[in-house]
Amino acid sequence: MSSIFDSLALADLSLPNRMVMAPLTRSRAGAGNVPTPLMATYYAQRATAGLIISEATQVCPEGQGYICTPGIHSAEQVEGWRLVTDAVHAAGGRICLQLWHVGRISHTSFQPGGAAPVAPSAIAADMKAYTTEGFVPCSMPRALETIELPGLIEAYRQAALNAKAAGFDMVEVHAANGYLLDQFLRDKTNQRTDTYGGTVENRSRLLLEVVDAVASVYPAGRVGCRISPVSGFNDIDDTNPLPLFTHVAQALGGCGLGYLHIIEGQTGGPRDADQRVDFAGLRRSFKQAGGQCTMVNNGYTKAMAEATVSSGDADLVAFGVPFLANPDLVARFKLDAPLNAPDASTFYGGGAKGYTDYPTRTPFHMEGKPAA
Repeated sequence: MSSIFDSLALADLSLPNRMVMAPLTRSRAGAGNVPTPLMATYYAQRATAGLIISEATQVCPEGQGYICTPGIHSAEQVEGWRLVTDAVHAAGGRICLQLWHVGRISHTSFQPGGAAPVAPSAIAADMKAYTTEGFVPCSMPRALETIELPGLIEAYRQAALNAKAAGFDMVEVHAANGYLLDQFLRDKTNQRTDTYGGTVENRSRLLLEVVDAVASVYPAGRVGCRISPVSGFNDIDDTNPLPLFTHVAQALGGCGLGYLHIIEGQTGGPRDADQRVDFAGLRRSFKQAGGQCTMVNNGYTKAMAEATVSSGDADLVAFGVPFLANPDLVARFKLDAPLNAPDASTFYGGGAKGYTDYPTRTPFHMEGKPAA
């Protein structure tokens, strides 16, 4: 039986353990949405994770919906991210960039020329965007024209090229939590009548074309994808998610992706409030179709993670807030040591407080334990 502390081969990338740092928006990018030296320190502190998945990162200017979130579409952003990847690698870690477009979860103040945000259909989100004026209602989006979609796919491909130039070990396509690719997947937000709307196959088309584009830059085994089949986060839903996400899991598996990252239940909320999807079944479908590894996420404790990995139900477990507040989470789990309490008031924006100042325990070898 495997343990969360066992190594894992993810394609040709060797992970020292099965504990993944989940993507966590922290809104601390600098001017021009450029990653900063402080961000490099933050990520390097957490390099003992088997894999770090970066905070969500805009693939193009139109993809932004919150202040001070980093991009990967300018030379300056690539240079900023290179500081981060160099720091993580120097600390012995591995890091993946999450590719992001928020779609309708945005505001005109973020859009070039003050334009409307883009979406699969012109349906407003009953949500708020985090702007320089605080939280304000999301702006009414416009529906993307079919002719615009090849350009959008190219933005993801170029973002993957930029991620490679910035030194990332792999990339994750963000198709969860009600952002653009998830908006195309689900029928509450996709009411298109072209080849990207209607049937399950059509609504999945854009995601699969994006994955194909990204996999032309990184080997498929170095590409992951994140989905959230029943989460209503960002005012989204689907009338029948089981056939939709079964198709998605099988199609992504058929692409030979390195991993499928599934948020179970409501993002940041109850794990079992919606029983319409069998998450274990989706993981099996992905691997049976040719996918390599599966990753679970949402409220996992050490005991839950160990049970899931030891049973073979999943290969990797992603932890969010626990890694945020405990840079040395792997060490603390190994020692069954108490965890730092997170300071929610510092989650978004600010400086070092609540970001790089969480205390770590004495190194393992000084406590009579093997070195990490």
